[in-house]
Amino acid sequence: MNDAAPLAGIVVVELGHSVAAPCAGQILGDLGAEVIKVEKPAGDDARKWGPPFLDGAAATFQSLNRNKRSVVCELRDDGRRERLVEYIIAHADVVLQNLRPGQVDTLGLGAAALLARKPSLVYCNLGAFGARGPLAGRPGYDPLMQAFGGIMSVVGEEGRPPVRVGPSMIDMGTAMWAVIGIVSALYRRRETGRGGAVDVSLFETAAAWMTMFAAQHLASGELPRKNGSGQAGIVPYRAYRTQDGDLVVAAGNDSLFAKLCGALGHPEWAQDACFATNPDRVRNADALYGLIEAEIAKRTSNAWVSVLDAAGVPCAPVQNVAQMLGHEQLRALGLLQTVPGSSVPLIGLPISFDGKRPVPRSASPALGAHTAEVLGA
Repeated sequence: MNDAAPLAGIVVVELGHSVAAPCAGQILGDLGAEVIKVEKPAGDDARKWGPPFLDGAAATFQSLNRNKRSVVCELRDDGRRERLVEYIIAHADVVLQNLRPGQVDTLGLGAAALLARKPSLVYCNLGAFGARGPLAGRPGYDPLMQAFGGIMSVVGEEGRPPVRVGPSMIDMGTAMWAVIGIVSALYRRRETGRGGAVDVSLFETAAAWMTMFAAQHLASGELPRKNGSGQAGIVPYRAYRTQDGDLVVAAGNDSLFAKLCGALGHPEWAQDACFATNPDRVRNADALYGLIEAEIAKRTSNAWVSVLDAAGVPCAPVQNVAQMLGHEQLRALGLLQTVPGSSVPLIGLPISFDGKRPVPRSASPALGAHTAEVLGA
């Protein structure tokens, strides 16, 4: 077995579309599993989420579906669906799905039906609002959950309209929880021989990302505010405008604050009773930020990075995508990987085993490229 492919030999059937389930399937595939992506005849909707398009499908789709085989199956066709079930019973270790609530159960593809026939199966539901409760039957998407889960209430600037976090953090976070649940269930199966059902959902992921804000509200009774690039409860801890860009400085304790004050040429600020401790700085944040902003504006981002690095103060320039992809740190980590069959490199799995990152085996499959191989003609 490839040391960097710990799930080699595991067969996964993905009844997935859009982002959450495909992302989970890709993670499992990157870890060495054989992933069978089951698509409707028109294909995963994400194939058309462009422009831009890459190698015959949307770039978004290509970024979420490498290391898979594509099987077209009309799930409402009794014969084709039964062939899929037979394949699952004969070969699959894992099924993951994020179809509309209730759809898999109606079709006889739900956890209860398949586990009754194959108790060793690990079955993962990636739902919208969760498996129980008054909203369990409602569909959901990433921006809906950023809204409903409270995330939009703390993102952006005070007094401005709600802002969505750009990356699909709820979909991709749910994919991560799904993989954690699946791998845990597979580990348990080694001891018991039995699989089981794993349930994750977009809403639960959104609520979990709000852990610190929830604790702050429960402790104080106050609603968290929007903090722009900052963080409630830690000051100074945000972005500042430089001569040529923006720079985030994270002086998250008293020692780092004193170092920052020295680097800015104002060591006396650290002795000021208004700024002596973090609670003091939080109470007087507006005044302190005004002082820091005036100093940071005097130099370029690179100049400040040199000064603050030398002083031991954590900082980072706000980079765009091109700058991030071109940075020597990304290259040193080998995170941008060549993918066989893809005309551009793609971001790889952010995990290494004994210093080795899993190597992509194949680009995203063409629609239905493996239907005959898996289900027959």
